[in-house]
Amino acid sequence: MNKAMSPNLAERFESADAMPAAESAAPAQAVPAAGRPQPQAKSRSGADEIVGLPGALLDGSAQAGTQTLLRGLAILEAAAAGVRDLRSFGAVLGTTRSTTHRLVSSLVQARYLRQVQGGYLLGPKLIELGTIALEQMPLTAVARTHLEALAEATLDTIHLGVRDGDDVLYIDKIPGQRGLEMRSRVGHRMPLASTGIGKAMMLDLAPQSWRDLFEASRRALAGVSFRPDHNLDPDTFLKRMATYSAGGYTFDLEENEISIRCVAAPVRDASGAIVAALSVASTIPYMPLERMDELIPVVQREARAISQELGWRVPQPAARRIRR
Repeated sequence: MNKAMSPNLAERFESADAMPAAESAAPAQAVPAAGRPQPQAKSRSGADEIVGLPGALLDGSAQAGTQTLLRGLAILEAAAAGVRDLRSFGAVLGTTRSTTHRLVSSLVQARYLRQVQGGYLLGPKLIELGTIALEQMPLTAVARTHLEALAEATLDTIHLGVRDGDDVLYIDKIPGQRGLEMRSRVGHRMPLASTGIGKAMMLDLAPQSWRDLFEASRRALAGVSFRPDHNLDPDTFLKRMATYSAGGYTFDLEENEISIRCVAAPVRDASGAIVAALSVASTIPYMPLERMDELIPVVQREARAISQELGWRVPQPAARRIRR
């Protein structure tokens, strides 16, 4: 199967650029029909929030081909955020219905979107490309054997994640063998400071950064209910992080999901920087505190093995000078 991007995709997008000159000159603002004002400015503001693309990327300064590409990407971002119908896509882009329809039709034809009853969803081409992207990320290939070893040794759910802004992005997962299923999945994001795997990637940061990420996590999880004894205050969080930093591991004590605990450790590259983390997670009956303590060296061993394959070397203690 040819995994490269279809050479006809650009041509399909170019056909979407075959629009009236007035529309092409002002792509971010639809031309109002007589007697029917279009609230494009308001829609544009909301679009930037949904899509996460700078407004400059959608303005009329871009060349036609680049502009169309960015519009296509904006549609995919909007679909990922839950936008489903042509009218909403048009509001995101600030384009007329005909232009929006041409763009969406091109994406459907190229299998980046698929049409279903009630609108449009992300298409199979993105699944294919996402799989290829993961295959091309050396970290997942290097780590997989060690994740499998950890899964076999513990019977629990194993995660591998990387930092993405204030979040952890899960890039691999091996489900546990105890009949339990967690909401985590490959491609899922959670706030760094609310997860064991995320906190493992914070170990080398300064205390002020710990506090900032803790506050970011609290804002992100503002609508989630936690038991009082797991609703941490900043000082308790900082004390725990200091302990974790000294020990080279982290715990998740139901700070992300009720009844779920995990033990995590950082993965380093050749420079010694933390580039990822892995974790073992399960429910409280299988994760009493005593077992969590026992798992620390087990998780650290596999994290260290992945790090060494990435070029990291265990720091050697300084040689003691013998007095003569």
